Amino acid sequence: MTSRTRLPFYFAIFVLIVAGLTLAVMRHMELGVPWSTGDQRPVWMVEARVDFEATGGPVLARLTVPEQPPGYRILSEQAASPGYGFSLIRDDGGKRAEWTKRQAAGSQTLYFKAQFVKDPDAKPAKPLRPPQARQVFWEEPQSTAVNEVLQQARERSSTPESMARELIKLLQPRNQFQNTTLLASESNYLELLVRMLNHAGIPARTVEGLILQDARRLQPLRPYLQIWNDEQWLSLNPRTAEQGLPDKVLLWRHQAGPVLDLVGGDDSRVSFSMLRQTIPALQLAQAEAAGNGLGFLSLYQLPIEEQSMFRMLLILPLGALIVAFMRIVIGIRTSGTFMPVLIAVAFVQTNLIPGLIAFIVVVSLGLLMRSYLSSLNLLLVSRISALIILVIFITAGISIIGYQFGFNTGMTVTFFPMVILAWTIERMSILWEEEGAREVAIQGSGSLFVAVCAYLVMSAPLAAHLTFNFPELHLSLLGVILLMGQYTGYKLTELRRFNPMKAYE
Repeated sequence: MTSRTRLPFYFAIFVLIVAGLTLAVMRHMELGVPWSTGDQRPVWMVEARVDFEATGGPVLARLTVPEQPPGYRILSEQAASPGYGFSLIRDDGGKRAEWTKRQAAGSQTLYFKAQFVKDPDAKPAKPLRPPQARQVFWEEPQSTAVNEVLQQARERSSTPESMARELIKLLQPRNQFQNTTLLASESNYLELLVRMLNHAGIPARTVEGLILQDARRLQPLRPYLQIWNDEQWLSLNPRTAEQGLPDKVLLWRHQAGPVLDLVGGDDSRVSFSMLRQTIPALQLAQAEAAGNGLGFLSLYQLPIEEQSMFRMLLILPLGALIVAFMRIVIGIRTSGTFMPVLIAVAFVQTNLIPGLIAFIVVVSLGLLMRSYLSSLNLLLVSRISALIILVIFITAGISIIGYQFGFNTGMTVTFFPMVILAWTIERMSILWEEEGAREVAIQGSGSLFVAVCAYLVMSAPLAAHLTFNFPELHLSLLGVILLMGQYTGYKLTELRRFNPMKAYE
């Protein structure tokens, strides 16, 4: 193959390696699948507690709950309310938790719990129609004062957000203007601010959020101002005019109406508790895989039994890579091309030391029995079939004897492929007859050495994690193996042939 005809081959290898790495990076960024097994992600558990006194009749309680809060994603939602019916209701007014009961009397407590994870890319859904400023009517002398204050703010601003910031500054107590003193008071300040912005043609509303602090109880909702800037809702601190929500503020209510609407009870109170938890990042990614970009390529959707099977199958390419490297580059001779991979898989199931002992015992006894079968001059098919049956008896005997002595060798028919063992014994016996015991020892020890190396790689937790959670990395492994197949140089074990040349240096 000339260099020109090899170009498509090398290009295909390049595409395989790059595609595998690119898809793995995309899965990490899109689904949040971690590169290592020990990554942890912080999660906030927020609990809303509703207390009230039921009057003895039917009860209907509606609690406003978050829906797509900016900067956070909802992982789970649940309610704890014995004896009550519960539903999550979505309508034009947002999302609400609804409790119902035919008859209740006395002190009642309802709980709503939700888990939130920080996500800078999470944004609330855009409204179907652009919000419109509400019509606001004023009586004198407020009407004149409002228009004058709005005129001052308008002269100092050019955008809806700058208009809101200037209006907040003008309404602060430190500005001892006659008009602001007439309008603003501590009790109606935020409501006044929203009405004035709507009067100026800027859609505005009041929202409420929670300041997330670890292990805090009985926390209240804090009000914030939001304005529509023709593209999205912008949040502002109504006291400092600072734009945007602080990092640890979870927006709880963003629609009009009360946080709690109660029918059939009195003296209602809503309080919030929160706790910061950490969960494995992989568990979080598995929970979110179904609804994200590359989720359809995920193995998490399969039944648990099939996931376990694929978890074992997907580490086989790593063993194949080790065998290819050992044979092509290092030059270690083995019995069969990929027999060491199968032995390594068995070691993964049985553990290394018991697997080594059992393998050596089975093969040794099999060679003795094979020498007897050769004296009977049987046909190859009959000889292999007989070997399979004998290997099964040997394996069962080793397992029974080991169990009686308190050793769990783990050698079962499922783990060590009987046909492969029988063929290994057959190959070694033929090799013994043709090449002698020395060649059998070399290839046998080489097979075990490569199998142990493959086992050490395949049994590593990181290897199992990457191959199962990033299956596209096998494209890169395929590219590397194909590239390795083009190697035609000296094997490392062959370099010892040049040792005599050192004497002439």
